[in-house]
Amino acid sequence: MSAGVLYVVGTPLGNLGDLTARAADVLRSVHVVAAEDTRRTRGLLHHLDAHPDLVSFHAHSDPKKLSGLLEQLRGGRTVALVTDAGTPAISDPGAELVRGAHEAGIPVIPVPGPSAVITALSAAGLPADRFTFLGFPPRKGRDRRELLEAAASSRWTVVLYEAPTRLTALLADLIALCGPDRPAVVARELTKVHEEVRAGTLTDLMGYYEEHEPRGEVTLVLGGSPETPDVASPDPAAVRARALALRAEGLSRRDVVQRLVEELHLPRNEAYRLVTDA
Repeated sequence: MSAGVLYVVGTPLGNLGDLTARAADVLRSVHVVAAEDTRRTRGLLHHLDAHPDLVSFHAHSDPKKLSGLLEQLRGGRTVALVTDAGTPAISDPGAELVRGAHEAGIPVIPVPGPSAVITALSAAGLPADRFTFLGFPPRKGRDRRELLEAAASSRWTVVLYEAPTRLTALLADLIALCGPDRPAVVARELTKVHEEVRAGTLTDLMGYYEEHEPRGEVTLVLGGSPETPDVASPDPAAVRARALALRAEGLSRRDVVQRLVEELHLPRNEAYRLVTDA
């Protein structure tokens, strides 16, 4: 018996009109659809009058789910992998199934469709000949600091995902690292009724979303760091001492970072790191 085929199917971000005819044909023809959230995918399948077996496959799935899907593929069944919205395996657990299929010698066929990363980039007006996608930033700690430092120092445009309730905190951290005038774009609820693509500086966006509570799925596009000449770095101990002195004067962490940048000509991400460590 020949092995089945794994289709990796892009589905709409919100507007059902964005589903390709090819994707619809695949979803109607496969034996199984593996979905991140079966409740959302069931609605799409109902819209298409498609009746495959529907199974959940997400970040917290039992490992038996993965082995079970691979076993069905080895047995000759066709499987379509979909995510809640957009393209599977992009900041999504579906990559495990794709990797497993490759390792088992099972054909993997992509069926292209919408992606929030590409959709936001196309509407951002920022350079996209080269870009970096960093997904959802960690919520706190060293991992968050290191990822945001990497975003701030990138010469290329950076794309991030964020939950709406944490957007202003992300913007505040980026202001501390990038400065107030770095260009950025917030793309929210892409392709949906309340779609919003708002461009400005980080400070502009921070002010707006402090006044207008963001809702829905958020993609942030951050302009690349301007190239700056190399300068000799001051002694880290001296910088930390200066940071502590400024904090003792009652300055906020953001203001301390700005003062260190102005006084010592430090790169903003380095100043932020030293202030955080102080």
